[in-house]
Amino acid sequence: MRVLAIDLGRRRVGLAISDPSRTLARPLKTLALDDRDTDQSMLERVLVEVTRLAGEDDGVAEIVVGIPAHLDGSPTDETAYALAFLDALTARVTMPVVREDERLSSREAESRLALRERDWRKRKERLDAAAAAVILQDYLDRHTP
Repeated sequence: MRVLAIDLGRRRVGLAISDPSRTLARPLKTLALDDRDTDQSMLERVLVEVTRLAGEDDGVAEIVVGIPAHLDGSPTDETAYALAFLDALTARVTMPVVREDERLSSREAESRLALRERDWRKRKERLDAAAAAVILQDYLDRHTP
């Protein structure tokens, strides 16, 4: 069974998925949000993806949510938002939902994307899913035997 990762943002939500052996993470997709999206509608859009992925042959056994923090580990302005999302998601799914430190994940994803794509607009479209893959790979590296 696979692991799904979520890089939560106010404008975009990045999703990444592991392979069935839980060894490798790959970007999956980015959900673009607009001003009409509420926290609830964003949660519903994520739940649609969770349900779709869980119904596939390899399924989803666990969800990892990136939690922002300052470099020193202290909470950011977005930490409470991410924790509230994590709690709401946990209440709606039957699989485990865990938190993962997402410090510097976007910066790492940006530097990796820049190696292959020169156009910053194209990189920006893929950044959130790539950041979710960085978060997921960090998690997998620590939790896979």
